[in-house]
Amino acid sequence: MNYDAIAVTVTDLNKYIKDKIAEDEALSNILVKGEISNFKHHYTGHMYFTLKDENSLVKCIMFKTYAEKLKFEPKDGMKVMIFGTVSVFERDGIYQIYAKTIQEDGIGDLYQKYEELKKMLEKEGLFDENAKKKIPLMPKVIGVLTSQTGSVIRDIINVSTRRNPNVYIRLLPVPVQGSGATEKIAYGIRMMNEENLADVLILARGGGSLEDLWPFNEEIVAREIYESEIPIISAVGHETDFTIADFIADLRAPTPSAAAELAVPDIYELQDKINTYNSRLRVSLKKKIELMKLRYEKCMASRIFKDPIKDINDKYLLLDSYTKNLENIMKNRFKDIKSSYVEKVTKLDTLNPLKTLIRGYCLAECDGKIIKSVNDVNNGDIIELKFSDGNKNAKII
Repeated sequence: MNYDAIAVTVTDLNKYIKDKIAEDEALSNILVKGEISNFKHHYTGHMYFTLKDENSLVKCIMFKTYAEKLKFEPKDGMKVMIFGTVSVFERDGIYQIYAKTIQEDGIGDLYQKYEELKKMLEKEGLFDENAKKKIPLMPKVIGVLTSQTGSVIRDIINVSTRRNPNVYIRLLPVPVQGSGATEKIAYGIRMMNEENLADVLILARGGGSLEDLWPFNEEIVAREIYESEIPIISAVGHETDFTIADFIADLRAPTPSAAAELAVPDIYELQDKINTYNSRLRVSLKKKIELMKLRYEKCMASRIFKDPIKDINDKYLLLDSYTKNLENIMKNRFKDIKSSYVEKVTKLDTLNPLKTLIRGYCLAECDGKIIKSVNDVNNGDIIELKFSDGNKNAKII
């Protein structure tokens, strides 16, 4: 039997199925409701996402011409109703919904839980920047919590060892999605701290939908991250993915490779910096020594070092000059005082009544009072006459 005569190509099969689906009017204009997951807004303007419910999912695409008419930005966890056409993408052999319009139908359960937990933890202060620890400058051991298979751990190892061959990577394998992943991630963080197994810890996994990243949105993981004494770098999902772990971790990296770059300094770059600083230090020291040498030579060439006694002798001469001036001032002052004294004594001596008595005059007193007029005495009064050499009494007759 010639099978080649009845076999069809994969392209023919996919085209046949596409045509069959296109013939079904129910699939030409269909309204489907579900929850958005794994949403990507491509730079071309097209939107790619998955629509799911509790049991199933279907891929969807909305081209730029329809996406520009939307009045909101779809995002993971959002419940929506999609109107569009079901068709087959021949190259991959998958069917998907080509959306023409999207209408909001509420927020998905997971997204609502995410927002509620985020608000609660933020209110408690778990997102506070002041509570975040600094990443050590030169860690010796990098702890990694991720799956032991896949590109994430290989990327971290490659980047870390390239930047510093002496760094030690300690992997604690944990499931990063699915049942039981949350508890094992929380236990891994706790064990790393209890055993002090690393200087810095990286939580890492690749991108995925909200459901895939959900273990990093659980409260027990969030609280273990907050309680960790070891600084933690979160590298969960792609750059556009944000989990609760990202907000609580001490540092967020957009990718696992970026986390390795943040955790491990480039030792060769540091060596270049050290060499540069060393060269600058040598140049600075050389200039400092030259400057100090010039100052020393200038000091030694100054007069104070060449003839130190000259300044002392000059001070002696100045002191002698001050002493002589002081003596002259004192002599002149004394002379002025003496002249004033002699002048005042002379004036006082001139006014001395005893001088008058010496010339033959006497002073007459009656009852202790000087007699100035004939009316001051009467006949028979006894008066006292004071001479220069003594006193005598007399009687008025």
